[in-house]
Amino acid sequence: MSNLHKVLVIEDEQNICNFLRTVLETHDYQVLLANSGSNGKTMFLSHNPDLVILDLGLPDIDGTELIKMIRQESEVPIIVLSARSNEKDKVLSLDLGANDYVTKPFGTEELLARVRAAIRSNRFGGGVRPASQKFVLQDMVINYDARIITIEKKEIKLTQTEYNIVELLSIHAGRVLTYAEIVKKVWGYSDSGSIKKLQVNMANIRKKFGEKPGEYKYILNELGVGYRMNADTEENTE
Repeated sequence: MSNLHKVLVIEDEQNICNFLRTVLETHDYQVLLANSGSNGKTMFLSHNPDLVILDLGLPDIDGTELIKMIRQESEVPIIVLSARSNEKDKVLSLDLGANDYVTKPFGTEELLARVRAAIRSNRFGGGVRPASQKFVLQDMVINYDARIITIEKKEIKLTQTEYNIVELLSIHAGRVLTYAEIVKKVWGYSDSGSIKKLQVNMANIRKKFGEKPGEYKYILNELGVGYRMNADTEENTE
C-alpha cells in the first residue's frame, strides 16, 4: 500500500471529489483531497504527491495561481480538470506549466489514461525510463509499473521514500546524482537535515539489499558528491 502513487485532487465540488477518489483508489492510486487553493497548497507541500489533478474554479484563488506556485517548487505532473473549455484557458494553463488539460464532463477511461501518461512521462521531472517497464541490474529487477523491487526473485520490502530513491537512481543509471538533486526530487524541498536523512535512507536500502559495508553491488557512493546506480543493465520486456 505504501508504494502506491499519490494523487492530490484539488477540487471544491464534493461529488466530483467523491467520484475521483472512487475511480482512482479502484485503480490502485493513493488519493489526497483538498477543497480549496489554500488547502491544496498546504497538502502539496506536506505530502509531495506524484500527480496533482487541479480544478481552475476554486473558491478562494484561481487554479492558475496554484499552477504558478507548484511550478516554483516542483516539476510534479499537473492535470487541469476544468469546466472552462475555451482555448485561452487551456493555453494559459499549459504555458504556466500544466502537463495536461481535461474538460468537464470527462470520461473515466480517458482520465485514467491521462493520469498514467502524466506519471510515466514526467516522473522525477525529466528522468527517462527504459523503453521496457523493467530495470535489470545483475540479480535485481525493478518493475516500474508495480513499484516492486526483487533481488534473486525475492521481493525487497522498501518504504515509499526508499523505493523513490532507488527508482530515481535507476532512471539515471550510470550518472552520479548529487545529494541535493536527489533530496529535491524525492522530498521536494531541502533543509539542513536533508542530506543526513538521505544517508539514513540509503543505509536502510543497502541493508535491505543485503550489501555488506563497503560493497557497492548496485549503488555506488561518490563520497562528498552523491550516489550512482551501476549501469550494467539488461532490457526486459516481459
